[in-house]
Amino acid sequence: MRIVRFAKGDELAFGVVDGEDHVTEIDGHPFQPSFELSGTRLPLADVRPVAPILPTKILAIGRNYAEHAAELGNEVPDEPLVFIKPSTSVVGPGEPVVYPAASAEVHHEAELAVVIGRVCRQVPRERVPEVVFGYTCGNDVTARDLQRREPQWARPKGFDTFCPLGPWIETEVDASDLAITCTVDDELRQSSRTSLMINDVAALVSYITEAMTLLPGDVILTGTPAGVGPLLPGQRVSVTIEGIGTLTNPVVAAD
Repeated sequence: MRIVRFAKGDELAFGVVDGEDHVTEIDGHPFQPSFELSGTRLPLADVRPVAPILPTKILAIGRNYAEHAAELGNEVPDEPLVFIKPSTSVVGPGEPVVYPAASAEVHHEAELAVVIGRVCRQVPRERVPEVVFGYTCGNDVTARDLQRREPQWARPKGFDTFCPLGPWIETEVDASDLAITCTVDDELRQSSRTSLMINDVAALVSYITEAMTLLPGDVILTGTPAGVGPLLPGQRVSVTIEGIGTLTNPVVAAD
């Protein structure tokens, strides 16, 4: 099931994508134990998809693909390398990634994003499927020059618009071995599979929840494969994950 969050006029609503061209509105919130459809069915072309969720926090994982760690001259960490991106970095499909004046080297990072569906803490690996609501596409946009200078990554990865998510949440996909790609305009930059993650989804959720409680709608970015590279104003960056969809965002210069 594909759960989309969309704007219709001045209102925001959740809906279920029906095939490829319609959306049926949900009564209330999809994170309820059960939800009903309102009966309002709209052409997908007549609504504007926005970020599928606004998380209280985004937990991101560094160096979770060996080839990506190597391309930046880093060792693979012994344990998951966790950092936090602010919720204010989230934008949805079609919304611009703003190239900040403080950076001269902004990179794309295509990632599988896990969406948490219920309050959870200290989750054992075998129970992780019970707390995962679904998956979406993510782009962990990074000011690489600032990251090299600053040992804490909050600023290099936390600029407004540096966490595109979308286009929807897919609730019925096995995320263990999906193709993941990133293109910039017509150039293929990243191409890999989620099966090459060093720490899989179950390991990451279990590890993170040892330390903190996750809430419905929280997002875990699971790391990026090799092939990261520069973005420039005027370009369009797309993250595609098999079985989920494509997230596309233009890049614009800061005012």
